[in-house]
Amino acid sequence: MRIRVWGCRGSLASPGPETVRYGGNTSCLELRMADESLIVLDAGTGIRGLGVKLTEEPPPRIDILLTHLHLDHVEGLGFFGPLWRPDTNLHIWGPPSPVKSLSDRLAILLSPPLFPVHLNDIPSQPVFHDIPEGAWELGGATFSAQPISHPGPTVGYRIEENGKTVAYMPDHEPALGVDLSTVSPDWISGYGVASGADLLFHDSQYTEEEYSGRVGWGHSSTEHVVTFSLIAKVQQLVMFHHDPYHSDADLEAILVLARELWGKNGHGDEPILAREGMEIDLGD
Repeated sequence: MRIRVWGCRGSLASPGPETVRYGGNTSCLELRMADESLIVLDAGTGIRGLGVKLTEEPPPRIDILLTHLHLDHVEGLGFFGPLWRPDTNLHIWGPPSPVKSLSDRLAILLSPPLFPVHLNDIPSQPVFHDIPEGAWELGGATFSAQPISHPGPTVGYRIEENGKTVAYMPDHEPALGVDLSTVSPDWISGYGVASGADLLFHDSQYTEEEYSGRVGWGHSSTEHVVTFSLIAKVQQLVMFHHDPYHSDADLEAILVLARELWGKNGHGDEPILAREGMEIDLGD
């Protein structure tokens, strides 16, 4: 499994001189499986660049898995090049809702007056899927999803292939209403998704000071994400969903604290910061 980060910013795209090193595009990961199948996690503004790349080498099928439908995770969808090709075999997956279908909910964004073309008129005619309750197969890998703590229907993804596991939870507040260090892991939101993962992409949006005024907003502080990762015994934490107001220097200061916290009880590799263009090959 090969992974490339196309966007790792949270809440709002934030390009500019202060975000050059880690990037300003919102959430999007490209996964290439062992059989070269293409899986895309979230469709933030980072998916535009991926779409440009795919015009040169269009795959036979594209699966986009959405964690939830907040704007920063779907706003790039209308600017994803393959969406506009009638020969694209495109599948879009997302959390189910008891009220509206996934296509009806996305059509709120992809229709006038918010977008010039209605979803029904898009040339690729994507196929929509509700995330199943159990595990399912895509591209030779096993996928599973669980609801996690974040406003609105939101899931975290667990992907297993050839003995390696990746967990992806870009928006997650596991410490909401609990002290992570005092409760059984089975009672912690997202534990089943992250447990024993080789690689965890996880929300790390706030400093401790910022989090105190944002409890219930659905995001993690530095201490919370490190504590959660240690409890889940992940091998490598990739800090993700950077706050739009955090500069590159701010993120690097947060990383210093995260590594100090990790060092007291840590195992595996030290935490790292996600950045646009980062590539990780779990086959190495």
